[in-house]
Amino acid sequence: MANHREQLVAARRWVVKIGSALITNDGQGLARERIREWVGQMAALRARGFELVLVSSGAVAEGMSRLGWKARPPAVHELQAAAAVGQMGLVQVYESCFQKHGMHTAQILLTHEDLSARDRYLNARSTLRTLLRLGVVPVVNENDTVATDEIRLGDNDTLAGMVANLIEAHVLVILTDQQGLYEADPRTHPGAPLISHGLAGDPNLEVLAGGSGALGRGGMRTKLRAAALAARSGTATVLASGRAPRVLERIAAGENLGTLLLPRQAPMAARKQWLAGQLKVRGRLSLDEGAVRVLKQSGRSLLAVGVTAVEGRFDRGELVACLDPRGGEVARGLVNYSAEETRRIMGQPTSRMEELLGYLDEPEVIHRDNLVLTA
Repeated sequence: MANHREQLVAARRWVVKIGSALITNDGQGLARERIREWVGQMAALRARGFELVLVSSGAVAEGMSRLGWKARPPAVHELQAAAAVGQMGLVQVYESCFQKHGMHTAQILLTHEDLSARDRYLNARSTLRTLLRLGVVPVVNENDTVATDEIRLGDNDTLAGMVANLIEAHVLVILTDQQGLYEADPRTHPGAPLISHGLAGDPNLEVLAGGSGALGRGGMRTKLRAAALAARSGTATVLASGRAPRVLERIAAGENLGTLLLPRQAPMAARKQWLAGQLKVRGRLSLDEGAVRVLKQSGRSLLAVGVTAVEGRFDRGELVACLDPRGGEVARGLVNYSAEETRRIMGQPTSRMEELLGYLDEPEVIHRDNLVLTA
């Protein structure tokens, strides 16, 4: 596994998730000094060319602290109120800390519906990728203020795993109040050995996971499930203590820190398999020979100029099949435009898309990252 640790050194797109117990000093208010340390490490990584998305818990816990609540309330509306209060303090601290390093941040609040609805999935993906390209650090949290029991993601570990899918992260780092995953609960078995590595999604590891803490909704079990989610896009996950000195920089240096959970497949193969197996085809695009050749031989995106006909009714973000001039399927992908919009721009160069549509969302009809060859 030493080689896999060394591979982390080359990884440049990270999702970093920090839990409630760490962020809030075990419920005693925001741990500002510790937050400054993490931000300093992220700033150092960003200066080296890393792309970083921060998934931060702590809004509810900070709200509880500000409101003087000692126990997490059971009522959803009270949790939402606490989140609304706490989110203000959380964002203020992150913004001020990153600004000291000359860095911009962006607040992103998501619910399950944002990532399960395909059009919102693409919208969130496009926004996050744009922010990364601009050198901004997105600070992502579940939108507790409007989420309900039916649509809430359940915990920010799960959210972090889904964000890793969204941006095709190379590494997901989950900072916790434990050193990593142990062979037994260290709270009741102090001498339990630390597991240094394993495979994401291994059911044998879930047997070793305990319950959740008082502040968060997660626990080691949800962290393992987040790692399995992230692995769908080929992302490796590291579970490590957020209290360890220079923890992020040491992971980036390949140090044997915490528990490394590896995906079973390479990033592209994992994501393509997930994409191919998740959705039903909602329409079909007929392509000219040039477009077919570009998709099959060059692995590039599908542009409007290569589309000759549109069949079916579909919206942005839905799955469509791409056909060659003889009607054979060559690929499937998530389309960036509706059927009506695609008909307007088919056969046209990218330079005319804004004129024909009145706006330009994406220059591609299907981006190569959202396209899988089927023949």
